[in-house]
Amino acid sequence: MPTNRDDIRDFLNRRKQVVVVDVKAADGSTPRDAGAWMLVAEDCIFGTIGGGQLEYMAIDHARRSLQNRTDAGEMTIPLGPEIGQCCGGRVALVFKRVDRGVAMTLIEKVDLEIARRPHVYIFGAGHVGDALAMSLSLVPLRIILVDTREQELSATQVPGIETCLTAMPEAVVRDAPSGSAFVVLTHDHALDFLITAEALARDDASYVGMIGSKTKRATFRNWLTREVGRPEIFDRLVCPVGGTAVKDKRPCVIAALAAAEIMTASLNYRHRPVAACKQRKGVPA
Repeated sequence: MPTNRDDIRDFLNRRKQVVVVDVKAADGSTPRDAGAWMLVAEDCIFGTIGGGQLEYMAIDHARRSLQNRTDAGEMTIPLGPEIGQCCGGRVALVFKRVDRGVAMTLIEKVDLEIARRPHVYIFGAGHVGDALAMSLSLVPLRIILVDTREQELSATQVPGIETCLTAMPEAVVRDAPSGSAFVVLTHDHALDFLITAEALARDDASYVGMIGSKTKRATFRNWLTREVGRPEIFDRLVCPVGGTAVKDKRPCVIAALAAAEIMTASLNYRHRPVAACKQRKGVPA
């Protein structure tokens, strides 16, 4: 029963005998890079080092060490014909029993990774907003669902995300950290325009998208020119979200297509060179 839950504390509290498997080195083409790790217990795992035969061998080795109460040590595994994995590289693994000190180090590592996740603000808890929040909840991003309507927001049943009830969603945009993504899907075109203009005014957003048609896109451009006086920022807008390659307007389809866009933009922004990432004064990246 594998698990990718963020709750490493719960995993470790429920299992007293655990081995951590670290990718010490990765040469050539490999499923994961050096630094990847996973936890192996008798009944389940936490995380992954890439799957396939490599991970199967690592899990088996770790569990045999738990059963025999021996030190698992290290393994160097060539990924080729020897194990039937076509990557072609070589992976060095280190196995270590999890004691209190190791557990605290792993918990701190997970907490830090979660704290550094890029923020994605979804404005609008309607059908598409809920579907998008559900799609993005599966990836390492911090999802905040924002709405002005308490009833719609309270009806959201998406685990692992945050909700924000506010009468001024544009203020949420101003307070968001550098590198945030903004997806505008509200029930009101005028509110969409207000939030989107606020997001485009930031030069440090990883993604600004608005749901809509060609007509709405053109109308917003005219509004932006007339009311804001900055037509040049329009070029950074993604509208419609999810692109136009798939002609399907069902919320779950729009959400899946948009989620790929947003995740790509968010994670690419995070890994840009420091010099290329403009930080807002007083707001950490």
